Amino acid sequence: MKILKFGGTSVGSAQRIKDVARLICDGVPKIVVLSAMSGTTNTLVEISDYLYRKNPDGANEVTNKLLLKYLGLLDELYRTEEYRQLARKLIFERFDFLRSFMKQLFTEFEEKIILAQGELLSTGLMNLYLQETGVRSVLLPALDFMRVDRNAEPEPFFIKEKLTALLESHPDAELYITQGFICRNADNAIDNLQRGGSDYTASLIGAAIHAEEIQIWTDIDGMHNNDPRYVERTLPVRQLHFDEAAELAYFGAKILHPTCILPAKLNNIPVRLLNTMQPDSIGTTISNETEKGKIKAIAAKDNITSIKIKSGRMLLATGFLRKVFEIFENCRTPIDVVATSEVGVSVTIDNCKHLDEIVDDLRKYGTVTVDRELTIICVVGDLEWNNVGFESLIVYALKDIPLRMISYGGSNYNVSLLIKASDKQKALQALSDHLFSAPNH
Repeated sequence: MKILKFGGTSVGSAQRIKDVARLICDGVPKIVVLSAMSGTTNTLVEISDYLYRKNPDGANEVTNKLLLKYLGLLDELYRTEEYRQLARKLIFERFDFLRSFMKQLFTEFEEKIILAQGELLSTGLMNLYLQETGVRSVLLPALDFMRVDRNAEPEPFFIKEKLTALLESHPDAELYITQGFICRNADNAIDNLQRGGSDYTASLIGAAIHAEEIQIWTDIDGMHNNDPRYVERTLPVRQLHFDEAAELAYFGAKILHPTCILPAKLNNIPVRLLNTMQPDSIGTTISNETEKGKIKAIAAKDNITSIKIKSGRMLLATGFLRKVFEIFENCRTPIDVVATSEVGVSVTIDNCKHLDEIVDDLRKYGTVTVDRELTIICVVGDLEWNNVGFESLIVYALKDIPLRMISYGGSNYNVSLLIKASDKQKALQALSDHLFSAPNH
């Protein structure tokens, strides 16, 4: 069985819901994971913000606008009055539930319940549309099988057991529709998967049932070899290794979250990135296969801060790096890139919430220099050290751009370069021109 996930823009209107229905109705059973309709989750966040500020009137006004948007779908989406009324009933039930939170103390607990309503609406409306067209469609409530533990990590054995039982209870279904993003936590309260959201849901479901393939449908035709917002003539990458895709996702490729493909990788399930607007496009296939000796793509991560710690005591001093990294750990601040020398270490971070505290603690061990407004450029491909020449290609492409830091060796799939943010577009274009027009690349 295949798992198909559709993002918010793919179900963002009545017409797009119909388009998705045509894509998934081919007579082959599959599980379909849906995000909330585009714009819905942001609106639910806005409603929650009003309720945190004890402004129920503001929350109610935004709620009414969102309600009108959903009611506006009915005439276009459904052919019969029977199904229009069923959909209307579903919509009003969800929105009456939303309004029930405007009369009580509002906490993070209630916010998570509110944020879950978008996926419950999109899946409910899709399921009714499919049933109206004669498809044997069944709703699989994600809240009945998707659960995380006290560390917010998914519980694979629980997911497999509950999901298998649900599937077995509907053996004649053609399509199983379920929600992405939402889950329950260890206290059985409504929660969400945060990292990767609906993509993560699809990957976890795929792993639980040993799926044939996981398809992630969005509004672009796969992962491109560079950022089309900054670079001319980018092309979709047809094939990526899981580790290549994870590097690109972590360092800026927005089409995919780096965490979400891990269950697929561990279970050797191919992931395909496809375009709802161009369903005949080949897209990108992600698997455990590597195209030898090939540079695949470039990504950029913005809002980077570099911290350099210089210390004469570092020379031959055991424990120095441990002390440095413990400071970042204690401040719950992940490090992106690291470079070391005999007298110092440079690291980059993308979260400056605790920067002052980090710098104060680092000054116990040496002189600290902080540089802001930087960008990490990530070049990804089969970059094993014995593949001679790729380093010179990369560095030569950036010969006119100052390089603050270079990192290689932590992965066979990535070279990271730190530059000034103002040089980002020039660097991305130069790398594309040099790497993807060179022979064999």
